[in-house]
Amino acid sequence: MRVLRRTLGTLLALGAAVSCASSPAADARPGDGRPAALAPYAQLLPAPASARAAGPGYAVGPGTVIRTGPGGGEEVRRVGELLAEQLRASSGLPLPVVDGAAGDGIRLRLDEGAGGTGAEGYRLEAGPGGVTLSARTPAGLFHAGQTLSQLLPVTGPGTVPGGEITDAPRFAYRGAMLDIARHHFTAEQVKRYVDQLARYKVNTLHLHLTDDQGWRIAIDSWPRLAEYGGGSEVGGGPGGYWTKDQYRDLVAYAGERYVDVVPEIDMPGHVNAAQASYPELNCDGKARERYTGTKVGFSSLCVASERTYEFVDDVLGELAELTPGRYLHIGGDEAHSTPAADYAAFMDRAQRVVARHGKTVVAWHQLATARPAPGAVLQYWGHDKTAASEKAAVAAAAKAGHPLVLSPADRLYLDMKYDAATGPGLAWAGFVPVRRAYDWDPGTHLAAAGVPESAVLGVEAPLWTETIANRADLELMAFPRVLGLAELGWSRGPRDWAEYGRRVAAHGPRLDAQHIAYYRAPDVPWT
Repeated sequence: MRVLRRTLGTLLALGAAVSCASSPAADARPGDGRPAALAPYAQLLPAPASARAAGPGYAVGPGTVIRTGPGGGEEVRRVGELLAEQLRASSGLPLPVVDGAAGDGIRLRLDEGAGGTGAEGYRLEAGPGGVTLSARTPAGLFHAGQTLSQLLPVTGPGTVPGGEITDAPRFAYRGAMLDIARHHFTAEQVKRYVDQLARYKVNTLHLHLTDDQGWRIAIDSWPRLAEYGGGSEVGGGPGGYWTKDQYRDLVAYAGERYVDVVPEIDMPGHVNAAQASYPELNCDGKARERYTGTKVGFSSLCVASERTYEFVDDVLGELAELTPGRYLHIGGDEAHSTPAADYAAFMDRAQRVVARHGKTVVAWHQLATARPAPGAVLQYWGHDKTAASEKAAVAAAAKAGHPLVLSPADRLYLDMKYDAATGPGLAWAGFVPVRRAYDWDPGTHLAAAGVPESAVLGVEAPLWTETIANRADLELMAFPRVLGLAELGWSRGPRDWAEYGRRVAAHGPRLDAQHIAYYRAPDVPWT
C-alpha cells in the first residue's frame, strides 16, 4: 500500500494501485489505437489533493443504504437524500436514506476533527464493509458525494474501489457566470446548469441579470424594469423575466447544492433596458428605445441626478433581501459613455448602497481605476493584450487588500469560440480551445504585474449570451471547458495536459448520460 500525493503527473499511477482488474489499460488491446481506459481513482475531476488506493472495495447493490449518522441533523439528512437521488438515477437501485451510523452501506458523518479538509473538504474511505464520507461541514459531505458518484459506473450498480481520499479546495471561490440578459433563460434551465456545475464542485453562480438588451428580475418599486425592460433580447426575441418567487426558488435550489448565487446589476453603463423603462433615468428625461443589438458602451445612468441613486438603492435593496449570499455585483465595466470623474463618483455612491444593505461589493476590474471600497472584490477579465497600465491598476488594488476573481477572457470566457469552425460564440479575445482554457495557473497569472497568489480569491468562467439562445448552445460552449475551470479552482499542483485530457475523455460517457450537448474537442482523446 502506498500513499500517492496528488500531482497531475502521478494520478495515472492510481489506476495500478486499485486492482489489476481495473488497471488503466484494462479496456485497451495492444495496437488497437484506442486510448487506455483509466481506473476510477485516476478519472476524478477535479483531481483530489491526496489518495490512497488499496484493497477490495464496496459493492453497491440492492441492499445498500445511505446512513446519515448520529447527530447529523436535518442538513446532513438532506445531503444524503440528494446523494441518493443522484445515485438512484445512475444505478437504478432503491438506496434508502436511514438515520444511524451502524452497519454497512454509504455513511455520511460530520467530523469536526477531520484535519486537512477545511470548510469544504472531505475524506472518503472505502472497503468491503462500506464507504464512509466524513467532513467538517455539510458542504464537504456534499462534495464527497460528488467524488463518490465518479467512482461508480456511469450506469448500473458497481463497486467503489477500496482506498482513501483526503481532499480540500485550492481556492474558496470557484464560479461560473451566466448572462441571462442578452438572451433570456428560464429558471428551470439555469437549475440544470447548477446541477452540472455542482457535480464538479463549482460553488458560485454569478447571474448577469441586466444589460442594454433586457432586464430579467422583477423589482416591486420599479415594476416597468421587468414588465417593459424585460420584453426584448438580442435579435428581437420576446425576452422575459423572472419573478421574485422564481429567483428565490433558484437561489434556494442552488444553495441546497452549496452553490452561492451572486446577482449582478450592471451600472452605470449597460443600462439601456432600464432607461427604456423609466425616462427619469436619462439626463434629458426622454425614454430610450429598447435595444436588440450587441454593441456595448453607449448607455449611462445620469450620474448628477438624485433620482438615479433612489433607483440604485431600491433595486439593490430588493435584490439584497432576496439573496442570502454575501456578495452583490454592481458591474462597472465598459462605461465608455460615463466620464471618468462621473464614473468614480457614481461607483463611490453605489458601493455605499451595497454596504448599507449588508453585502460585499463585487465589480469588474475597471473599478480599480476609481476608488474601490474596503473589502471590494474585483473580477479581472483582461487578456494577453490588456494594457499594462490597466493590469497595474488591478495589481495596486490587490496590494491594497482587494481580493481578485480571475476570469481572463482568453482563458475562461466560455462564449469565445473553440476554433474557426465553432458555430455560436465570438472571437474578439481569440479562440479558446480546451487546452488553452486549462493550461495556465491562476496563482501566477498576474505575477508579472505584481499580483501575488494570496490576492486571488478564485476563478470564474463567464458565459455571455449575445450568440447563445438555447440550452444546446449553452452546453456546447460550456462543456468540456467548464471542467477545466473546476479543476483550476479546486486542485493544486502543476498542470499536465496529456493526463488531464485523458481524464476529460473518460468523463465523456458521464456527460452523455446527462444528455449534455458538449463539444467533442479535437485536442481531447475521446474514447
